[in-house]
Amino acid sequence: MSSTLETLFSTIEERKANPTSESYTAKLFTAGEGKICQKIGEEAVEVVVAALGNEGDDRVLYEMADMFYHSLVLLSARDLTFADLEAELARRFK
Repeated sequence: MSSTLETLFSTIEERKANPTSESYTAKLFTAGEGKICQKIGEEAVEVVVAALGNEGDDRVLYEMADMFYHSLVLLSARDLTFADLEAELARRFK
């Protein structure tokens, strides 16, 4: 995992372990898995709209970053890690 992704996932884990009222991530954990999944779905739609609407690569990257962030929150909420995801992908490419 890149250092940026490691830092992001570490921050997500920190927000889960030590939630504060100002933290959007902590609010997602409090709202629960249903809300987290809803956000992933919303962001996925925004990725598709940006791509098919010819909104430009910057917009597609922006929306994909949001979708990826929310996906990492879901991994954390389920006590999974990015390493677990990497292992699954590696298993598929044997």
